[in-house]
Amino acid sequence: MAQKRTAVIERKTNETDIKVSLELGSLDSAAEQVINIDTGIGFLDHMYHALAKHGKWSLSLSCKGDLHIDDHHTAEDTAIALGMAFKKALGEPRGIKRFGHAYCPLDEALSRAVVDVSGRPFAVVDLGLKREKIGALSCEMIPHVLQSFITAAGLTVHVDVLRGDNDHHRAESAFKALAVAIREAISRTGSNDIPSTKGVL
Repeated sequence: MAQKRTAVIERKTNETDIKVSLELGSLDSAAEQVINIDTGIGFLDHMYHALAKHGKWSLSLSCKGDLHIDDHHTAEDTAIALGMAFKKALGEPRGIKRFGHAYCPLDEALSRAVVDVSGRPFAVVDLGLKREKIGALSCEMIPHVLQSFITAAGLTVHVDVLRGDNDHHRAESAFKALAVAIREAISRTGSNDIPSTKGVL
């Protein structure tokens, strides 16, 4: 039986107090998912839930943040903590596919995500959002959440919304595409190989 890929992260600053518990699933995972998310920002919870659900993660994430100021610290810091937990849970990227890609539609919206578990953080995120806010989450924070997660996780990722009129649909399809692409990239190959000509990632 393959070893479970789990991590617990606690990250406390003057602005946020965050706890994350993460278990990474896989393409063929039959384990029941448990997802509990409470950041204090409803739409951010919704996006993290989509990421976990379609990534086949069990995720518990809570944050007490300075929402009396605005949404920035909570959104950014939870993304950083989740990225840290992902990197820790994955461990040495040995015996995984490394690359993954996905297209996910949500009604009229369509997003593409391409993932490389490279160990070299780089994020290209183009969502084309037009509204000021979705719920209580500033639209400017949505790509920043993705960038912060990707950087902390040590991934190279390109996420593009290819079409769509509704910003809720555009954002959600992007998170779903990222989830499915990551799920493929970290799926186990059955080997013990590090998927790099360098011999290290």
